[in-house]
Amino acid sequence: MREVRLAQIGIGHWGKNLLRNFDAIPTCRVMVVCDEKPDARQFVNERYPGIAVVKDFMEVLARDDLDGVVIATETPTHFSIARTALENGLHVFVEKPMAQQVSEAETLVSLSDQTGRHCMVGHLLLYHPAFNYVEDLIQSGTLGDLYYMYSVRVNLGIVRQRENALESLAPHDLSVALAFLQQQPDAVSVHAQAYLQPDICDVAFSTVFFENGALAHLHTSWLDPHKIRKVTLVGSKKMVVIDEMHGAEKVRIYDKGVDSPGYVGFAESMTTRVGDINIPNIRTSEPLHLECLHFVDCIRTGKTPRTDARNGLAVVRLLEAAQKSLKAGGVKIPVNS
Repeated sequence: MREVRLAQIGIGHWGKNLLRNFDAIPTCRVMVVCDEKPDARQFVNERYPGIAVVKDFMEVLARDDLDGVVIATETPTHFSIARTALENGLHVFVEKPMAQQVSEAETLVSLSDQTGRHCMVGHLLLYHPAFNYVEDLIQSGTLGDLYYMYSVRVNLGIVRQRENALESLAPHDLSVALAFLQQQPDAVSVHAQAYLQPDICDVAFSTVFFENGALAHLHTSWLDPHKIRKVTLVGSKKMVVIDEMHGAEKVRIYDKGVDSPGYVGFAESMTTRVGDINIPNIRTSEPLHLECLHFVDCIRTGKTPRTDARNGLAVVRLLEAAQKSLKAGGVKIPVNS
C-alpha cells in the first residue's frame, strides 16, 4: 500500500505534538492541516512548509487524496467532526473523549462498522510502555487478585473553558482502570468543585465501583501546586506504582501484602508481608509516537485499533455517569452497559 495520507483538524497545544509525530512517520504523509485560528495556521506554514493549510473543514472534505483525519479540536466538537469524516469514507483518529454523550459515541461505533473505517480514540496511556509492562504483570498473575487502584492527575493549568477537569483529565485513567481491572463498571460517584469559572469544575474526586468489588479512585485537577501523574495498583500478591513523571524509574513493584493463615480467626492472626522493591528496566519510547504509528499501521493493514470506537464508548459511558453524579452532588450513578 502507498503511504497513508492524512489531514489534521486542530493545531492547539496537543495538536502540535500530534502533527510532529505523524509528520515523522515514513509511511505517513500529512497533506493538509485545518484550523480556524490565524496563529495556528501561521505556525504550520512556518514549521511545515510542505503541508497545505486551510481554515474551513469543508475544504478538507473536498479533497480526494486522503485516507483519514486526525481530530485534535476542543472536546465539544469531537463528535460532529468525527461523524462527518466517517460519513465521507475517512478513517478517524479522535482525541479523548470521543464524544460527550453515550448516544453520540454509539453513533460513531455504528458508523465505523457501517463504513468499514477505523475510529480510533486517543487513549494515550494504553500505548505507554510502562503501562503495557504493568498490564503484562496483571495478565501473568504476578499481582494476584486486584483489589483497587487510585490515580492522581493534577497540575497548575491548562484551564479549559468548554470542558471541566473531569472531562479533560479523567479519560486517561478511566481507560486504564477498564484495561487493568478487567471488570464491568457498576456505578460512579463524583465530588467536584468549581473555583475559577462558574459551573466548570477545577477539581474532581471520582470513584468507580466495579461489579466484583474492585474500586478505582481518580483525583483530577488543573488547580494544584504539583504536577503529578501517578497510578497505584494494589493486588493480593504485590502492589505497583506507575509514575509518569519519573525519568528512568517509571514502575516500582512492591512485594508487600497481608497474608491470611487460611482459617477463620481473629484479625490479629493476619500478618503483613514486606519484601523487596523491584524497579524493572523498561525500554522507553514516546507513547504518542507509538499511538500514531498504531493508527497508521491499522489503516495500512486493516487490523482493528486497540482503542477503537467501542473502547472509546466504554469510557464515555463512565464519563456520562460521572457528569450526572457531579451535578447531583456525588450521588452514586449506575453505569449503563
